[in-house]
Parts: sequence; structure tokens; C-alpha cells
Amino acid sequence: MPEGWGLLLPGDAGLTRRVKAAGEHWVVQEKVGRRTYSRGVYAPQATIDRIRQELAAERSTDAYARRRKADTKRRETQQAAYAEDFEAAVRGFLGFHQQHAALAAKLAAVVAAHATPVGSGTVARTQRIPIERRAEAAVIAWLRHQTTAYDSMKIPRAKGKRREVRRMLAERSRELLNSYRRGDAIAAGCPLAAALQQG
Repeated sequence: MPEGWGLLLPGDAGLTRRVKAAGEHWVVQEKVGRRTYSRGVYAPQATIDRIRQELAAERSTDAYARRRKADTKRRETQQAAYAEDFEAAVRGFLGFHQQHAALAAKLAAVVAAHATPVGSGTVARTQRIPIERRAEAAVIAWLRHQTTAYDSMKIPRAKGKRREVRRMLAERSRELLNSYRRGDAIAAGCPLAAALQQG
């Protein structure tokens, strides 16, 4: 590492952005499995200190506080609208028979509450696929964890084995959903009904 450089640890996105934009820097990343984690940015220590002081002065102003408040309100409004849209998409995917409408509404609310929070890391937060596919994936994932023994399964660490197990469980989940779409009577011990009662 060049002399006079220091490590700016992750945690302050605004400071990190400005240090990167200020000139030469090295990004430190660590790959763990399929995920890549930021471990910080190396840059001249004088640059880090100067920008940190400038940013602290800027953040202490009333104008900055008002802007932050407005930004927070805007994000909260956007998040509430997205959660509502996502819940509607889940209900659309479920398509339960009218006699199971109450259960569909409860399931949609539970799945949306689990999947939509910012930072949840669920498929609902991705923008790469349409909301309808996100809703379907979120329902199948919720069912996998709540109505099957997936979490306690001992799955061999062979390539493709986990994907195969997930595919099999997804088919079971779709069969379960289809019985509600047809309007079948809820069988005693139905794992979906049981999971919703517990939640």
C-alpha cells in the first residue's frame, strides 16, 4: 500500500462515494461463497480526513437536515407503495377460489411483510424480473420454509443437489396452491393453514 494511505471502513456511503470520486483509491472486497462484501476503500489519509471534515460541516446545517427529512419521507412513501403493489401481485399469483379469499389475503399480507422490507435480501427486492415473477418466487420461498422440512433437511453438498430439492419442494407447493385455487376443502393438518395459524 502506498505510504500515507489509510483504510476507510464501509458504513458511510456518502463519504465513501466522495473519497472514490476524489482520485486514486483501492476498493477492498472479499468474496464469501457467491456474495461479495465490501471491506472498505484505501485512499490517501489526507483525502479521507479532508472529505470527512467537509461532510461533517455540510451535515450540521439546517438545509441538510431538511433535505434528509424529505428524502426519508419520500423513501417511506415509495416503500409503502411498493409493499402494497407487491401484496396485490401476490394475491394475483395465488388466485384462490372465492371460498378461500380470507386465507389468500392473510397469506399475501404475511409474504409481503416478510419479503418487501428494504435490506431483507429477498427476491422481492430485485428489479431484474417483473413484479409478478417476484411475487411467485416469494410465495414459493415462503412455503418452502414454512410448510416443508427444508430448513432441517440434510442435503448432500453435491453440485445441483440443493437446486433439485428446491425444485421438488416447489412442485409440492404448487400442488398445494392448486387445491386452494380449485376451492377444495381444507384438509385436516394442511401445512399452509397450520403455518398461517402459527403466524
